[in-house]
Amino acid sequence: MNVILVEGESDRLALEALARRRERDLDAEDVSIHAIGGAHAIRREVERLHEHARLAGLCDAQEKPHFRKAFEAVGLADRFFVCERDLEDELIRALGVAAVEEVLVARHELGLFRSFQQQRAWRGRDPAEQLRRFFGTYSHRKIEIGAMLVNALDLDRVPRPLDGVLAAV
Repeated sequence: MNVILVEGESDRLALEALARRRERDLDAEDVSIHAIGGAHAIRREVERLHEHARLAGLCDAQEKPHFRKAFEAVGLADRFFVCERDLEDELIRALGVAAVEEVLVARHELGLFRSFQQQRAWRGRDPAEQLRRFFGTYSHRKIEIGAMLVNALDLDRVPRPLDGVLAAV
């Protein structure tokens, strides 16, 4: 059994989308992706699973200390991968703002994003920063957007942490 531990549902859905795009059958390969409900649960999950499964992990930069400590405690220091800031940041940089906006067009949310951009607190800021914040203004958008962005990616531009964690299992 192979298990990838990720912080949340958006990470799980994005990795599942990438696996499909890479034509990997995770079920046939006995790979499962577990959303652990936040980085603070990582130690418990690593301790529970490390003797029964080949583990890998994916986290945001701010959660790296939690993942490092948990994976190092069981001798698996090289089995987790870190997004430079977070999953959305990695995908926005890989796609570029214009391509991300095309995903918003497909979701019928470009108008909402344009309205968000005009809010006093966000007016004039970097569009990539605006996008990151916009994704989090509605919980379902945050959960769904990662997979949609992965589906829009040129496979030659997949962020290294995403390909790395899938290659580890």
